[in-house]
Amino acid sequence: MSQPAIVIEWNASILDASALMEERNVRRLPVVNDENTVIGIVSSGDVREATSVYHTASPYAPDQDEILLAVDEVMTTPALTVTPDATLLDTVRLLVERKIGGVPVVDALGQPLGMITESDIFRLLLQEWSEREGDEEGDAEAA
Repeated sequence: MSQPAIVIEWNASILDASALMEERNVRRLPVVNDENTVIGIVSSGDVREATSVYHTASPYAPDQDEILLAVDEVMTTPALTVTPDATLLDTVRLLVERKIGGVPVVDALGQPLGMITESDIFRLLLQEWSEREGDEEGDAEAA
């Protein structure tokens, strides 16, 4: 799990969301309300779609501030979340079944603790496989 949670407030602009994603090198952000409860998720795809010429003018165009959308206008809601006691199997199953790349981890009040992404899972698999290969190499050397 990536910690601490990198979140964005519901009323931030999609330009702010895009800048935060680029700055923190993430592709999705949990969206929180005024009580810091996760209410949705915004992805780089959501931002890209909202800023395309088919939906709005470019967020970088001059004099376009008034048409910038707020995050809550493009986010996916409700957010799918897991709690810290969720098993890895249940989390992976959720990602695969819902075809999503990450899920916020929230406490009992729905407040964000972190994020589990496919990259986190791949890192864990790589670590496990590397350790197993190391064990097998050690066994072969001992023989």
